[in-house]
Amino acid sequence: MPNANTDSHDPQSNNELSQVQRRAVGELLRVSPVADDLARRFEAAGFGLALVGGSVRDALLGRLGNDLDFTTDARPEDVLKIVRPWADAVWEVGIAFGTVGCRKEGGNGNGSSQSFQIEITTYRSEAYDRTSRKPEVSYGDSIDEDLVRRDFTVNAMAVALPRKEFIDPHNGLEDLAAKVLRTPGTPEESFSDDPLRMMRAARFAAQLDFDVAPEVIAAMKAMAGRIEIVSAERVRDELNKLILAARPVKGLRLLVDTGLADHVLPELPALRLERDEHHRHKDVYEHTLTVLEQAIALEKDGPDLVLRLAALLHDIGKPKTRRFEKDGRVSFHHHEVVGAKMTKSRMTKLKYSNELVKEVSHLVELHLRFHGYGTGEWTDSAVRRYVRDAGPLLERLHKLTRSDCTTRNKRKAGALSRAYDGLEERIARLQQQEQLDAIRPDLDGNEIMKILGIGPGPQVGKAYKHLLELRLEHGPMERDAAVTALQDWWAAQPQG
Repeated sequence: MPNANTDSHDPQSNNELSQVQRRAVGELLRVSPVADDLARRFEAAGFGLALVGGSVRDALLGRLGNDLDFTTDARPEDVLKIVRPWADAVWEVGIAFGTVGCRKEGGNGNGSSQSFQIEITTYRSEAYDRTSRKPEVSYGDSIDEDLVRRDFTVNAMAVALPRKEFIDPHNGLEDLAAKVLRTPGTPEESFSDDPLRMMRAARFAAQLDFDVAPEVIAAMKAMAGRIEIVSAERVRDELNKLILAARPVKGLRLLVDTGLADHVLPELPALRLERDEHHRHKDVYEHTLTVLEQAIALEKDGPDLVLRLAALLHDIGKPKTRRFEKDGRVSFHHHEVVGAKMTKSRMTKLKYSNELVKEVSHLVELHLRFHGYGTGEWTDSAVRRYVRDAGPLLERLHKLTRSDCTTRNKRKAGALSRAYDGLEERIARLQQQEQLDAIRPDLDGNEIMKILGIGPGPQVGKAYKHLLELRLEHGPMERDAAVTALQDWWAAQPQG
């Protein structure tokens, strides 16, 4: 891969660049059978094709997957003519933005086969006007024109195929080796083209553990309000990628410090409550970021968006519920209830699905429930209700509750951990005895109607609820005892 932009005189820099390039060669050899085959088809049709953007960056980092991004001078209708006879599947979801997607089963260079997800985008530039929430797309005529309009220099590199010429007009390779995010042109021009790139800077900082160049941070601070013209859906998707990244706290701090969070997630910077020497309380903002990191450490099957959002939002009700008590303490009574409502409101504004909103807000509402168990005096009834209320979110609630302990007092932290160990052990014992994850009354609706001699109606629901309360309070009952309890309840009801 020839490159004219690696003539640094710093030996360490040269060494870092050579390591990066060696990784890239290996990655590109792996995808060559498919990429070169596609490039030759474009070449035969009179067009150029280049691997571009995140694919080149990831190849240089040694982490290129099977999602490949290409750019070309061919217009979308020409791209479709080329790929339809070649690909195993083609989709046109992004064609309005000049992108054609396809899937190709192919070799990986070592004799085995795998599936590649491919996106081919016509050279383009895109920009917002002052009133639009969607980018205006116009096609370019050269790859240099295309690269200068990309978000960051590390994403503004390309490899022209099939000859494998490395194209790096903005020194992205050096920035990649230095782990720094810069823009190809001025940050102001880049963020004017697409304000979402400001959030993308935070996301890449979180994903790649890169630092953001000072001039980029300055532009983010000056232009933070411009994010308001971006659609809620695009903001949400970018926020999700940041939260699911390897180091989300790094990206979240950048959103807060630049003022972007004031526009997209204002509840987070609001946690930086003012404190004074007379009214002391834990730094809620720092506590929240620590809880998020501790929750991530408890994940077992990869990033969990529901858990991470709940950890991030669990205390957002505190600013609204803060009270200064006469004895100098600070209280946040019912902040979990207020926080759950605020979580629902913010996530709805960001266009999250109803199911996700329900799950995250429910975890926020439940996150303090365990603290009533601190002395270990819960009855079996209380344990059953804890499990019933958590439902399918129980495992996440375990992780959130454990993560919420950020005290530096080792004795206190140990006591809380042991108390929760005890609760989980009791849940496990009751689970074996009573199938806690499916707590239902000992009689179903049909049996209730048959025993009471009534048809469908509100009385059946009331009877069912009564039996459920008995089940939660006392555990499973024998059928005869359940029938007697139902009849006793019915006899006490005002009839007609």
